[in-house]
Formats: sequence, C-alpha cells, structure tokens
Amino acid sequence: MLKMLLPVDGSEACSKAISQFISILGWYKELPTIHLLNVQYPLQGDISMFISQDNIKQYHQEEGLKDLMQVRKLLDTAKVAYQYHIAVGEPAETIIQFAQAQQCDQIVIGPRGLGVVTGMLLGSIASKLIHLSDIPVLLVK
Repeated sequence: MLKMLLPVDGSEACSKAISQFISILGWYKELPTIHLLNVQYPLQGDISMFISQDNIKQYHQEEGLKDLMQVRKLLDTAKVAYQYHIAVGEPAETIIQFAQAQQCDQIVIGPRGLGVVTGMLLGSIASKLIHLSDIPVLLVK
C-alpha cells in the first residue's frame, strides 16, 4: 500500500494544499496510508534550567495539535483516514528522517507562497525537501 507523508505547518497555504490533495485522492487506485507530520522548532537557549522537560514536551504537543487542527478537520470531513505525528527539530531534515523511518513512498507539500525573490533569498522547506529528499516530493499548489 502506498504511504504518503503530508507535512503540516498550520498555515493557510498548507490547508489549501491539503484541500487540493483531497480532491485528487480519487486518482489513486486505492487510498494511500496518510501520515500528517507537524514539526516544531526546538526552543532556543538553555530554558531547561527553568522549565522541566515534561513541560517543554507538553508545549510542543499543544502547539503541534493547534497546527494540525485545520487539516485534521478537512480530512475528517472528507472521511479520509490518517495518522498524525508531532516532532521537534529542523523541519526539512526532520520531515525526511520521518519519511524514511516510516518508509513513505511520497511527500506531499504545499509551497509557502513567498514569491520567487524572497523564496530564493530565504529558501523554503519545500525547496529544501525537493533538493535533499530521495523520496519523491509532490508539490501541491
């Protein structure tokens, strides 16, 4: 069975891309196994001196669930089964590591919509994935 990873950042662009992806699910002979992944940036500094690891983990979980909420609603409404995951790290690298660990066949992601010049200067997670991943990346606009 086909396994697909859909990285989710909570943005409107991401929700729009997932909506488009839902509309093309009929193209597949059988529905793929879908994994949603939200990657939280690690907190900066040595805050573990002031906040417990459990509280930090809980914070990442809560923020991740907030970012996943809209996309989960879209998939639930469309009656599409999925599993969701929350990780902490640098987004592009974490997405690739997760996709490899889950043996995903494809990564489906939407562009951030930064524009050509800004995208070239700042880069984007989507462009990093396209360049770094050995797993096919489907860019849904």
